Amino acid sequence: MRLLVVEDEERLAAALRRGLQAEGFAVDVTHDGQEGLEMARHGGYDAMILDIMLPRLSGYRVVRQLRAEQHWLPVLMLSAKDGEYDQADGLDCGADDYLTKPFSYVVLLARLRALLRRGTQARPVVLACGDVELDPAEKRVLVAGGEVTLTTREFALLEYLIRRPGEVVSKTELLDHVWDAALDTAPNAVEVYIGYLRRKIGRDRLETIRGAGYRLVAVAPGKHPPSAGVMDA
Repeated sequence: MRLLVVEDEERLAAALRRGLQAEGFAVDVTHDGQEGLEMARHGGYDAMILDIMLPRLSGYRVVRQLRAEQHWLPVLMLSAKDGEYDQADGLDCGADDYLTKPFSYVVLLARLRALLRRGTQARPVVLACGDVELDPAEKRVLVAGGEVTLTTREFALLEYLIRRPGEVVSKTELLDHVWDAALDTAPNAVEVYIGYLRRKIGRDRLETIRGAGYRLVAVAPGKHPPSAGVMDA
C-alpha cells in the first residue's frame, strides 16, 4: 500500500515515514499543502495522512479541492487543532477521519487500516440527484441552482431520499428512519411531508409508486427552480 504524508513538522514527518515503512507501507512525504494536493491528484496513493496548518494551502483546502474534483482518496487528518469544531470542520470538508496531536501511533495505524479497508468509493460532501443538491453540514438545498428553504423534517426526508437516488423507498422505511421511533407518528405524516417537499422541489422530482412508496428522480438541469417556500409548521 502506498501512502502520502503531508506534514510540515519535519521531525514528525520523518518519524511517520520510518514507522509506516516498518509496517510495510511505501511512503512519500511532502511538507507543503500545494505540493501535497498535486501529489494526491496524480500519485496513485491508497491513502493520505494530512496536517491542517500547512504552507501555501491548508489541509482543509486540500481535501475540499480533492472532493470537488471527485477524487476519493481516503484522508486521515492529523492536527494539533483539537477543538470539537475543528474536528467537525475537518470531517465536514471531506476528510474520512481526524486524529489530534499528540496521538497514539497504535491508534493511528488502526485508523489507517480501517480507511484502507473502506477503499476509494465515492463519499461526496454535497449529495446530488440530477439538479437537486443537498449539503448535510451546511443544511442547504439547491434545486436547479436556486436555494430552497426546508424545515428540519423536510430536510431529513429529502436527505434520506437523496442518499438512495432512483430507489423506491417505502412509507414504513421513511417512518423508521426520518421520524422518531419512540413517538406514535401517524402513517399519513409521510404523505403530508411528501406533499410539502414536492411543492418546494418540484413534483416531477419526487414520484409516488402506487402501493410501494416514493422515489427521488434526477431531472436534467435547465428547468426553473421552484420558489423558496416559507417554513411549514
